[in-house]
Amino acid sequence: MALLWTKNLEVGVDLIDQQHKKWFEKADQLFEAGKSGKSKEYIVKMFDFLDEYTRTHFKDEERYMQSINYPELSAQKQMHEGFIKKLKELRSEYEKDGVNLTVILNSNQFILDWLTKHISQADKKIGEFAKNLK
Repeated sequence: MALLWTKNLEVGVDLIDQQHKKWFEKADQLFEAGKSGKSKEYIVKMFDFLDEYTRTHFKDEERYMQSINYPELSAQKQMHEGFIKKLKELRSEYEKDGVNLTVILNSNQFILDWLTKHISQADKKIGEFAKNLK
């Protein structure tokens, strides 16, 4: 199960699209690390990066939405908070259970499902809204 960025996930806002692509790359690296049996320390570093990058991306995305007076900003913030909470739970589960392919598979399935659903259903609306401002 590779986590691959596809062109149909583009939102139409360069900063957001570039960050989404990077997010997919790192999430895929986490999956590959777990699948190939990399050390726990490496996988923890990947979780650290994903957590930090996710927070940075959400702040940037929320700042952008605020700058264009995006009407669904608070709903987006709630979705973002839910994702961060779930990511934290997955990391805790990984740290508790150790190097466990099931945890990595569940983590990656959640990340893939959430990202593709969130981008295609929520974030694309940001791009449409921004396009209509021009």
